[in-house]
Amino acid sequence: MTTIKELAKACGVSVATVSNILNNKGGASEETKQKVLKAAKEMNYTPNIVAKNLKMRNTRSIGVIAEDMTIFSIPDIIDGITQQCEEADYHILLTNLRLFKKHEDTYYHKQDYYEDVHKEIRKLQSKQVEGIIYISAHERVIKCIPEDIRIPAVMAYGYSDTAKIPSIVVDDEEGAYQLVSHLAAMGHKQIGVITGKKDSLHMQARLEGFQRALFDNSILFNPKFCMTGDWNRESGYSNTDALIDQGVTAIFCMNDVMAGGVYDRLEERGLKVGEDISIVGFDNREVSSYYKPPLTTTTLPLHDIGYKASEVMMGLLAHEELPEKEGIYKVPCEFLLRKSVGKISE
Repeated sequence: MTTIKELAKACGVSVATVSNILNNKGGASEETKQKVLKAAKEMNYTPNIVAKNLKMRNTRSIGVIAEDMTIFSIPDIIDGITQQCEEADYHILLTNLRLFKKHEDTYYHKQDYYEDVHKEIRKLQSKQVEGIIYISAHERVIKCIPEDIRIPAVMAYGYSDTAKIPSIVVDDEEGAYQLVSHLAAMGHKQIGVITGKKDSLHMQARLEGFQRALFDNSILFNPKFCMTGDWNRESGYSNTDALIDQGVTAIFCMNDVMAGGVYDRLEERGLKVGEDISIVGFDNREVSSYYKPPLTTTTLPLHDIGYKASEVMMGLLAHEELPEKEGIYKVPCEFLLRKSVGKISE
């Protein structure tokens, strides 16, 4: 690789002159300028951007720490971060902690892995990244980023519990509200729900949206219509009979996977989705569009969470005043109307 010193020597000028010409600064004659530019092209000279940025203390790089790349939510979030960084002329340095591979979901409510996070932050800082984006595999309160970190940090798909580190999360409550309001608009008043795990922030917010939709549509909340699931298909299957036997006409499943279990059990009972029983899900997992009939659901805005996290990071780097004083940014879901909901005749 040709160096700037070699280029200057070949042209018979100083390194400073070459640098000024390549950076569009004045001080050289047109003849010298053309001579240097021609030589740079012929000698295939490429400027050392890394060295230049380090000198200016501006590497135009963001460190991204992902809890586990095998979790379905994380790749789309990274894609959103990457897109926004490309638009801002930044690049990312990605670290995969592989926490789910090592511990499954047992680490969600522990702090044992925090030192691993701190170690990766130190590594990224040694590479002169300008900021850190941490991507959670599952929304929860995570205090793994030191508050005294000397560069900006953003939490994607999780809550940092401090306004100093902005949190970018799903607007689960509004997403659930839209789904259940649609059931009510289709005439359903006996609406059951299969929740996720009780300690999940996703579940808690979606339950609030469910209850708010019932209230706004003058439907009384019946605790007997509320079944506890665990996000897996089996829990959808096993909770179906109790809801059907109590006379519900519609079921809100807090994710598409559990909805698949409900489909399984309804088929065994000879009941048709969208005709005998209406079903809505959440997340827009790829499989939901292949259910028969396709499942009405809402898109988990993973790409948008990544994009927003990067956008907020750019604001921090520019020392802009961020609009959310509490540091929590809720990204809206997209309602997807398919064919799993039928209308109740009055």
